[in-house]
Amino acid sequence: MLKIAIITGSTRPMRINRKVAEWVYSVAKMQSDGIFELVDIADYNLPMFDEPLPPTLGEYRQKHTKIWSQKIADFDGFVFVTPEYNHSITGVLKNAIDFLYSEWNNKSAGFVSYGATGGLRAIEHLRLILSEVQIAHVRPQTSLSLYDDFRNFESIAPRPFQIRSLNEMLELVLLWAQALKSIRT
Repeated sequence: MLKIAIITGSTRPMRINRKVAEWVYSVAKMQSDGIFELVDIADYNLPMFDEPLPPTLGEYRQKHTKIWSQKIADFDGFVFVTPEYNHSITGVLKNAIDFLYSEWNNKSAGFVSYGATGGLRAIEHLRLILSEVQIAHVRPQTSLSLYDDFRNFESIAPRPFQIRSLNEMLELVLLWAQALKSIRT
């Protein structure tokens, strides 16, 4: 069975990111071709990148990097749930990606974003970053507006077309994860 991580993109106190990730998980667990797991980067307490060697070498020295590496290596694909901060992704999400290299390679990814304009610019930046760590990202994405899809910026209220786009993206993440698995084995 394919394993897909739903990765949070924020660690801010009182964040809505976790609620969005939980919504994604509630929809994803209905997929029959994969096992989904919510991976909250806040649980890993990653400092700013502090490895003495580049991640491409895979010679991690820090305990927190080794734990993060083991977690990410276990998955066949990812769904990144990201807010848009200043027209990009959060620093903590970029940092979490930067810690590793081969653990990301030849796996699939999809995106769920939110922000004043749906988080679209964050996804565009995330696509560039993930291409560098050799993650194949699918075209469909789900975007949520802070003004139209949340109640008082606290609870999420996705519309039917967003649920459809999420399911379409999840199906492709699984399909691509299966295809890329043959490259990794």
